[in-house]
Amino acid sequence: MAFVKSGWLLRQSTILRRWKKNWFDLWSDGRLIFYDDQNRHDLEDKIHMRIHCINLRVGNECRDFQPPEGKQRDCLLQIVCRDGKTVNLCAESADDCLAWKIALQDARTNTGYVGSDVMYDETAISSAPPPYTAYATPSPEVYGYGYDQYNGAYPPVGPQIFYASNGQAYAVPYQYPYQGNHCQP
Repeated sequence: MAFVKSGWLLRQSTILRRWKKNWFDLWSDGRLIFYDDQNRHDLEDKIHMRIHCINLRVGNECRDFQPPEGKQRDCLLQIVCRDGKTVNLCAESADDCLAWKIALQDARTNTGYVGSDVMYDETAISSAPPPYTAYATPSPEVYGYGYDQYNGAYPPVGPQIFYASNGQAYAVPYQYPYQGNHCQP
C-alpha cells in the first residue's frame, strides 16, 4: 500500500481546544492516520475517509472554530465524521491546504475496492491507462451487420481496473448483471 500524502498539520484538541502539531499519513486505501511526530511511534488517531467521513470543510466553511494565531482562515480544514466527531486542522499555507483538500476528497470519494489484493501488493506498479491510440484497431467483422461472433455468453470473470486521479490503479471484481431468463432469445 502506498502513501497518497504525508506531512505536518496543526490539529485542534477536542477538550482544551489547543493547537498541536501532528504528522499525518493518507494511505491509498483511504485511511488518514496521525501521529505525535514523523517517526510514527505514537498513534494519535485514525479516520477511514470512505467509511467515517461525511463532509469535508475548508476555509470560510469552517465557522465553528478560529485558526491559530498567525494563520489565515483559508488554511483551515475540518473533517466531519458519521459519529459526530469533527477533526479541526490547519495547514501551513493556503496552497498546502488546497493540496490536502484535494487528496482527502479523492480518498473520500474514490470507489476502489478496499479488499482488492492489488491495493495491498507493494510490488504492484501503477501507471496511467494507455492513450486511446495504443489500443489495437478492431477487426472489420466487429462492425459488420452479423453478430456471429457473439454467442450470448458473458466474458470470462476477471477484475476491472479503475484509475484514480493520481494514476493509482485499483482492481475491482466485475459485477455482472442478472443472468436470468430475460437474456435468453
